[in-house]
Amino acid sequence: MSTAIHNERAAGIDDADIQAVQNLRTARATIKAELAKVIVGQEQVIDEILIAIFCRSHALLVGVPGLAKTLMISTLAQTLQLAFKRIQFTPDLMPSDITGTEVIYQDPATHERQFKFLKGPIFANIILADEINRTPPKTQAAMLEAMQERKVTVGGVDHKLPDPFFVLATQNPIEQEGTYPLPEAQLDRFMFMIQVDYPSAAEERAIMKMASGAGADRPQAVLTGEDILTLQATVKRMPVADHVYAYAEKLTRVTRIKTPEALDFCRKWLTWGAGPRASINLILGAKARAILNGQFHVSCEDVAAVAPPIFRHRIIPNFAAQSEGVSADDITRKILATIPMDRKLD
Repeated sequence: MSTAIHNERAAGIDDADIQAVQNLRTARATIKAELAKVIVGQEQVIDEILIAIFCRSHALLVGVPGLAKTLMISTLAQTLQLAFKRIQFTPDLMPSDITGTEVIYQDPATHERQFKFLKGPIFANIILADEINRTPPKTQAAMLEAMQERKVTVGGVDHKLPDPFFVLATQNPIEQEGTYPLPEAQLDRFMFMIQVDYPSAAEERAIMKMASGAGADRPQAVLTGEDILTLQATVKRMPVADHVYAYAEKLTRVTRIKTPEALDFCRKWLTWGAGPRASINLILGAKARAILNGQFHVSCEDVAAVAPPIFRHRIIPNFAAQSEGVSADDITRKILATIPMDRKLD
């Protein structure tokens, strides 16, 4: 028995959780190998999506068109052996187009008429909400309510959504005409805002060769829905040391400009700081990252690694920051460089 496993047993982690961590570390490498049959690069994006999934949360992917966001998500659904549905958001999309609707059904034998609920596309395990900012607030609200409550209500009857259930939404950062930007309160429902960037020169050449050549191999399933539910429970049970909680708390509280803990540059550049969901997600994301890396403990480095996609849509730069070209990511990097990773945080 290795020393690491012996130490974790002493810390109260049972054999099933130890085995789950070891299995996920192997599965992560296999998932990436299967995705590589179709997707070139985007390693960090894939890791952040997996972290959101194993935290039982949702993610918003932001990137210009043509970066394979849709292909990445649909391929990931195949490797996870989950039901996948894509919803293209448009200005005329109604809430019932997503959640489903009641219709009058006549029994062919008795000719009795009754209402029957026809499920909408939201009844799947992985939902790709493509260009979520292109639909009006009423439809956005219906989608976000389903994300939060994991059920829809039609005709006064609750209909539970399948488990596991994840929404991976996309947003185009270029075109703003004819869009309905998500308010900060609704953005806060997403655990991560994931930045999907252009590929490197080598990756772009590989993409051209793959897209213009023979068809790619079909990715094979690596995990099932039951496996994912087991791993979500493992993430919840993962122990966290007090100094890691203190570090995550400190990172969040220094962004709140009206509190004594706020850093000077946060007061200068921020209109609004991160709320309690940020600190909760810092710990959950750090747990999932540690497990994906095959670790049996959560470190401050894990918290720092998940901070950018968690803060990206939760700290709001003011006009002074915008005029100086300072983004939320720039402020997050400065916070991470300022707050020490030690056991002596106040």
